[in-house]
Amino acid sequence: MLQHFFGLVYLLAVSQIVLFTGTHAAECPLQLNPQRVVVRYNGSVAVNCSTSVQHDGIGWEASEGAVPMSSSVNLITWRVSNLTEWDTEPFCFINTKGGGQCASYLPVTIYKTPDSVLIVNHTEPIKEGNQYELQCDVLNVAPVQNLTVKWYKGETLVDQTTFTDTIKTPVNETVTLMIRPDRSDDGVQYRCEAELDLGEEGPQPPPKVTSDPLSVKVYYKPKHSSSNETINISNEVTLNCTVKANPPPTYTWDSEQLKEKITSSVLPSSKLSPGNYTCIATNSQGSDRKVFIIKSTGSRPTFWTVLIFFQLLVALMIVI
Repeated sequence: MLQHFFGLVYLLAVSQIVLFTGTHAAECPLQLNPQRVVVRYNGSVAVNCSTSVQHDGIGWEASEGAVPMSSSVNLITWRVSNLTEWDTEPFCFINTKGGGQCASYLPVTIYKTPDSVLIVNHTEPIKEGNQYELQCDVLNVAPVQNLTVKWYKGETLVDQTTFTDTIKTPVNETVTLMIRPDRSDDGVQYRCEAELDLGEEGPQPPPKVTSDPLSVKVYYKPKHSSSNETINISNEVTLNCTVKANPPPTYTWDSEQLKEKITSSVLPSSKLSPGNYTCIATNSQGSDRKVFIIKSTGSRPTFWTVLIFFQLLVALMIVI
C-alpha cells in the first residue's frame, strides 16, 4: 500500500511539471551531468543537476532516490545505490524566481546480461545433405532492443539477429539457424553469442555471453576419390581401399582370384594375381565401390625358379 501511495505521488508530481513546462522545456536552465546513464540492474548511479540562475527550489523526482526540493543550493545529486526500477524516469526540476517551473528528464537504461545462453542439443543424427535447425536460447536479458544474437561456425560469423521490441524488463529469446551440413562439416563447432550494445555510455567492450560449443557429428556414406585404379604388379604392391565415412565403414572384396573372404581395407600382394579386384565400403548411410585392375608386366620369379637358378650357377662354377 505504501509503495502504491508513493507511486501516485510521483505521477502527480510528473503531471504538475508537465503542466508548467509546455513549449518552454528547451529553455529550462538546468544541466545534467551525465546527460544519459546506462546502469547494470541493481547497480549504483549518481547524476548531478545544476543551475546558474537564482531560483526558489531545485530537486529530483524519481521512483527511487528522489531528492527533496532545496532553495539553498545550485547543484543537487540523484543517487541510488541499488537501482532496481526498470521503468524509472527521474527528472530534475526547478522553480524559477519568475514563478515558472520546468524539468529536465534523465534518460536511464537499465541492463541485465543473460543468465545463460545455450544451444539446444540434437537427439537425432545429422545426415549429410539434410537440412536442420539449430536453436539458441537466451534467458533473462534486458533491454532486448540492445541485444544482438550471433551464430558462429568455428570462428566465422554466419548469422546475426537483432530485436525491435521496446520492453524494458528482462525477457527470454529464442533464435534459430538453418544448416545443411556436408562431410567437411563433421566435427565442426557451432556457438551462439548474446551481445548487449548499449552505446557509448555503456560498458566497453559491450558485454557478451557465449554458449558452450555444439560439436556437429555428421553421418555420411563412403565415397572414393576414383571409381577404378590400374596397378602393375612387377613390384610388391598393396591394394588400399581405406576411405573416410561416418560411421566407419566395413569392407568386402570381390574377385575371381580370391580364394577366401577378405574383410580388411587392405589387400597384400601375397593375395594378388592379374585380374580385377572390387572393394566395397559400406556403412549405415550407403556404400561405394572401387575396382582395382591388376596387370602383370612380366613374370615374377618363384621360389623354385630362384632355387634352380642358384643350383645351375653353383654347378657352372664347379665346372670352371
